[in-house]
Amino acid sequence: MPKVVSTRRPQHKPKLGQHFLNSDSFAGQIVDALGDASQNTVLEIGPGRGVLTSRLARRARRLIAVELDRVLAAQLRLKFGMFSNVEVIEADILSIDFDSLFGPKPGLSRPGIQLNPEPIKVIGNLPYFITSDILLRLFEFAKYFETIVILVQREVADRIAAEPGGRDYGLLSATTQLYARVEKLFTLPPSAFAPPPKVHSTALRLTMAPRQHELGLDGDGLLNDGHAKDGFIDFLKLSFGQKRKTLWNNLKGTYAESDLRAALSKARVKPAARAETLSLEESAALFLALRDNHNGS
Repeated sequence: MPKVVSTRRPQHKPKLGQHFLNSDSFAGQIVDALGDASQNTVLEIGPGRGVLTSRLARRARRLIAVELDRVLAAQLRLKFGMFSNVEVIEADILSIDFDSLFGPKPGLSRPGIQLNPEPIKVIGNLPYFITSDILLRLFEFAKYFETIVILVQREVADRIAAEPGGRDYGLLSATTQLYARVEKLFTLPPSAFAPPPKVHSTALRLTMAPRQHELGLDGDGLLNDGHAKDGFIDFLKLSFGQKRKTLWNNLKGTYAESDLRAALSKARVKPAARAETLSLEESAALFLALRDNHNGS
């Protein structure tokens, strides 16, 4: 049985804002966007009342539904108790140990044999206020995931899919696009949910395609959680620290001014540029130049 931590967060209950999908037509489109799951394990985040779960239970080889709400989790177990391929876990998705859930099981691995993890498909109607946290958590374990289809607030979808140079481009855009190809599929009106939210929602498909190797960021290999050892994610966080500030002002507190000036010149990035104007290639070039300066000092 995988090790999970069920985190009851009563202070967050009013914020959960559980808006349950209640449109059969949209539910069908969302599950279809996941593709053929007959040979896959599917991880469903926040199944709620089970509108997507009902379809997934008949399509997936194995379905793991993670629900934080104790009452809903109990109802889901009753509803899908006859499905041998469905497992309901009452837990906070942010506390799930994905290595225990999807990694090699003790006793099955042998010295000298590399076991590739089974590609997992992910689907979910994400709570608005922790969408970013959930995505970042999934990216930490990117090695396990193949396709992610999620419902998010439309404005968040715009940020995730934004291109450099636009006002919506930020840390979430850069981080997501470092790990996946992003497709905006369709937008759902508030009436597709019960109770209706005050905003529209958008279905996104993320096809996992980590770019660390392409950008030269994996020279030291990857940690078990899928992050590059070189700290590029932390660098992006610094770069976007205060969006109205220039890169120079966001970075000068961490790097020596001489190193920063030399790296900006080497990467051909203007000191007055802001992080949202840089492509991932440019951000990576600046990061690598700063790392080389530090290693050479």
